[in-house]
Amino acid sequence: MNDLPPYATRGERLWRTVFLGLCALVFFFLIFPLLVIVPLSFTAGESKSFTAGMLGLEREAYSLRWYHAFFQDDDWRRTLTNSLSISPAAAALATGLGTMAAIGLSRSRLPYRGAIMAVLISPMIVPLIISATGMYFFYSRIGLQGSWAGVVLAHAVLGVPFVVITVSAALSGYDPRLSQAAQSLGAGPLETFFRVEAPLILPGVVAGGLFAFITSFDEVVVVLFVGSEQQKTLPWKMFLGLREDIDPTVLAVATLLVGLSVLLLAAVEWLRRRSERLRGLAPD
Repeated sequence: MNDLPPYATRGERLWRTVFLGLCALVFFFLIFPLLVIVPLSFTAGESKSFTAGMLGLEREAYSLRWYHAFFQDDDWRRTLTNSLSISPAAAALATGLGTMAAIGLSRSRLPYRGAIMAVLISPMIVPLIISATGMYFFYSRIGLQGSWAGVVLAHAVLGVPFVVITVSAALSGYDPRLSQAAQSLGAGPLETFFRVEAPLILPGVVAGGLFAFITSFDEVVVVLFVGSEQQKTLPWKMFLGLREDIDPTVLAVATLLVGLSVLLLAAVEWLRRRSERLRGLAPD
């Protein structure tokens, strides 16, 4: 779609072409590794690179061998079970805490709002290795190191900033006069929140929860410090596989995770557009 006005100069049209070309190059740089991993995950042999048969598109060179190996291997299934038990719990905890924090920060009379926001989003800024080291020493003192609860809490800390940011963005378009109108009609604070405010910010809350889930599901550095063998997650298993010997099963798992990420990001985008329609910022 050409968004330039008809009176745009030749220089402006040239700059737009160059800009689109640079965007295409960046997009290709980010997507190309995924384009390599996906076909390699369907190799029928032990090779971790493209064989002559794969390049020749021979049917015998492709199979679902490594996908079957993933679902049939007890160790891989155990790590998947750990990830599916830790990530939802961490996402739920991060969503609850982050939503309450965002609602509190939306109040204009709250003192030190800037300082509180900086502390809440600091896990996004501080290098993970520093956060992981601090969590390791702190959790070791209170007995949470190497426990399921410790890993969930650590992942929740990493997910809270995403919830705070998305819910704060949803609250920025919320009209406080709606709450005032509900209270003038006799609704209490809780009833006002659940019946008036919550439905309007729900897309932002769900989007924040999905981001928190993705953050927890893909995280490997913190769980290496805080977790133990009993809490070995799927990314941890993949990390070990890449460090010791690149098992083609890792490529199959990576492809499955790419598909999961695409689905979750599509859900986030759908929720964002739905939120804009609810707030009247986009046409139906």
